Amino acid sequence: MSMTELDRGLQATLVTGRRIDGDRLLLADATLLAALDGSRPLTHGERAALQSSPLTARRLAALAQARRARAAWRGSAGMLRAADSGAPFEALTTDDGAWRLHVVAGRAILQLDPESSLAVSLLRAPQPLRVVDGAGNTVLEGQLDLDGECEGPWPFDEGPTKHFQCHGGGFTVEPIGP
Repeated sequence: MSMTELDRGLQATLVTGRRIDGDRLLLADATLLAALDGSRPLTHGERAALQSSPLTARRLAALAQARRARAAWRGSAGMLRAADSGAPFEALTTDDGAWRLHVVAGRAILQLDPESSLAVSLLRAPQPLRVVDGAGNTVLEGQLDLDGECEGPWPFDEGPTKHFQCHGGGFTVEPIGP
């Protein structure tokens, strides 16, 4: 008899919802990640450990969720929010709230919000990123550091407010590569 999605969901809830005194992680993240991507199946003993430890099962679920979030992310877009009032450029924020772009002392700084759903996956397995303006010009390119930031020189002659106004008023943070 095959399990339905509801059966699988109920079984997962029963396993991960239990609390056992003295429970600890019984399998390393590398082992769980290899099982998730199919590069190495769990051995009989590892499957037994996973089933006996709700904490390990919850860790597997968290890794799977982070993997799905990362696989699903194709970029985040934002816009310059107000007309030029003469005030100095502060920051641009993406519509999903995951990213902030600052320009300070001639440096472009991209910050990942640590509370964003992307934070776990992008900080655990960093990938190259690019920020482009509304016209497709590269504003910043690099990889996040351990603090969730990427920094580089401001590449344009005009300041950020004028630049974004003249180049579509928007920007996109996107992964580079496959």
